[in-house]
Amino acid sequence: MIVLMSDPPRTSLHDVARAAGVSLATVDRVLHGRAGVRERTVEHVRAVVERLGYRPDPAAARLARKSRTRVVFVLPSGTNTFVDMLDKQVHAVLPWLAEQRATAVVQRVDVFSPDALARHLVGLRGRCDAVVVMGQDHPLVRAAIDELVAHDVVVVTLVSDVPSSRRARFVGIDNVTAGRTAASLLGRFVGSRAGSVGIVMGSRALRDHAERLFGFEQVMATEYPHLSLLPPIEGQDLSARTEPAVAKLLQRETGLVGLYSIGAGNRGIQAALERSGRADRIVWICHELTPQARQALLSGVADAVINQDAGHEVRSACRLALATLSGERVLPDQERIRLDIFLRDNLP
Repeated sequence: MIVLMSDPPRTSLHDVARAAGVSLATVDRVLHGRAGVRERTVEHVRAVVERLGYRPDPAAARLARKSRTRVVFVLPSGTNTFVDMLDKQVHAVLPWLAEQRATAVVQRVDVFSPDALARHLVGLRGRCDAVVVMGQDHPLVRAAIDELVAHDVVVVTLVSDVPSSRRARFVGIDNVTAGRTAASLLGRFVGSRAGSVGIVMGSRALRDHAERLFGFEQVMATEYPHLSLLPPIEGQDLSARTEPAVAKLLQRETGLVGLYSIGAGNRGIQAALERSGRADRIVWICHELTPQARQALLSGVADAVINQDAGHEVRSACRLALATLSGERVLPDQERIRLDIFLRDNLP
């Protein structure tokens, strides 16, 4: 005879309050990190929560919610195609969010201006439940994130992290590893040829760009000493700025054998390479499999693209924001963003 064992009854907030000898409101304040509870009481309630194995019921929390959770994605303005892909993915996830009693909007801001980005973030206080932001690591931005968190707004950083802030989570690839990977690819494709290597980035103020540069320089210095790195060009992820800057680089550096594009602006870089007539002799490694990068691979102008999945990042950011709000458990492996390498031969 088979005996079916039923799951033990789920510990409720009432059970925690009763065992701790405090009110339901006090337990709620402790679990959500709100002020107004003595530190001794906070420690006592947390000990009871741990002893009883209490876990919030996210389904019940969603049903009990009287209004929809409001998520705001703050993304860079401008002509960055990868950001456009993120924007598109936010709209694609709206039906799933609706099932979670949540909604999302995208707001585009000049993230290269820390003052403008910080003002925008502070202005979201009281207007949403969670913010997913892609911006630079700057004291003003960190302070704005901390102010949002202090007013019970969950903040998730996307693509580029602000680790010293009080943000709840970061969603993105390991950018130091991405830079190291770019260096290994470029060095192996160049081979034994000696020469110079150009670097184009959006801005050192963007943490993901700075981390990629750090990883790239590490590997190039230790494993490819016959290649000399030129000072990085900062094009603010705009093709209109990268194209003339790379054109001047190509005119000036006749011994250029490689080019690493850390950020966006690849349409301008491709145009400059093609116009120079040297595209077939210069190894070009870039980031994000945008339509322009795909075309550059197919035409042979680009040699490899290091990619992060925009759809996975947006979905992960939404899941993490909602999980933080409801106290739901997170599966780290599900939220890990992979680093993909694409050549012309393995394009999806």
